[in-house]
Amino acid sequence: MKVPPDLISFLKKNDNFFIATHISPEPDALGSSLALSMALESLGKKTIVYDRDTVPEFYRFLPGYEKFIYSTAQAQTSACNLILLDCNTPDRAGIDGLVFRSSTVIDHHETEKGFGDLRWIVPDAAATGMLIFSLIKELGTAITKDIAVNLYAAIAIDTGTFRYTNTTADVLRVAAELINAGAVPASISDSLYNIWSEGRFTLLIASLNTLDIRDGVAFTHVTQAMYQKTRTGPEDTENFANLPRTMKHIKVSAFFRQIGKNYWKASLRSKGALNVAEIAVSFGGGGHRNAAGYTFKGNFEAAKEGLLKALRKSS
Repeated sequence: MKVPPDLISFLKKNDNFFIATHISPEPDALGSSLALSMALESLGKKTIVYDRDTVPEFYRFLPGYEKFIYSTAQAQTSACNLILLDCNTPDRAGIDGLVFRSSTVIDHHETEKGFGDLRWIVPDAAATGMLIFSLIKELGTAITKDIAVNLYAAIAIDTGTFRYTNTTADVLRVAAELINAGAVPASISDSLYNIWSEGRFTLLIASLNTLDIRDGVAFTHVTQAMYQKTRTGPEDTENFANLPRTMKHIKVSAFFRQIGKNYWKASLRSKGALNVAEIAVSFGGGGHRNAAGYTFKGNFEAAKEGLLKALRKSS
C-alpha cells in the first residue's frame, strides 16, 4: 500500500503529536493508535494518545493501553500536531473546538469529510491497522511484538477474524508478518471473544429478546434500564449488531442502543452489495458498505419505520 510522501515528510519533520480516535473505540481504533504512538516514539517523537471514552476492560489486553488519556484539560494541544485515526471528523473523536498546529487524517471509512490539512483515506483498506502497518514500514521503524499485537487485533476485528469479504491476500500476508513479529492469533482471538462477564452475556440475552424482524431487517435494541439491571454499559454492546445478521434470510441487522431520553445510536450491518453507509449518511451518520451507524432523537418506532423506508428506496 503506497503511503503519501507528504505524510512521511510530515511525521519526520514534526516532533509533537496528539493521536486521537473515535468515541466508543474498538481494537482497530485502539490498536492503530497505540501502534503508531509506539513507532513514532521509537523515532524520538513525543505523542499523546487520546480517546474521550475509556478503553473497555475486555480490550485491555492491548499492549500500552495505559497510554490513553481521557481528558484534554492538561494537554497543550496548540503545540501538537493532530493525527486523527479511524475517523475523519473531530466531532467523531469528541475534540471539536480544540486548536492544533496542524491536522492529519488516516482512515478507511467510505464517508469521507473535508477535515484535515493532510488526508490519507483508503476506503478499500480492510482496517486502519493496514494503513498504519504500511506507514510504520515506510518510516523504517521495527515492528516490535507490542506493535504486532496491536495491529493484528486491529485487522482481526475489522475483518471478522478474517471471515469478511474484505479479507484479501494482502491482509493475510500482513497478518503473517505480524505473527512472525510476535502476535499470537489464538491468544488475541481468545482475548477478543472469550472474556465476557456474566452481566454482558445477560445483556446480550435481553437484547436478543427484543428481536423484531420486518422485511428481512432484524431489529434489536438495548435500553438504559437494561444497562442498570445487568450492571453493564454501552461498551458491553460491542458486536451485538453482528449477531442477527447470521440468520440466512436477514439482509440487514439494525441494533439500537439508548443514549438518553428519546436519543439513540443505530448500528447497521448488511450482507453483500447492500450499502448501509449510504443509508447512514442520509440520517447524518456514516461508515462502511456493510457496517455503518448514526444517531437520532425522537420516537423509537418511527425511527424503525424511517429506516425501513430508506432501505426499500435503496434496494
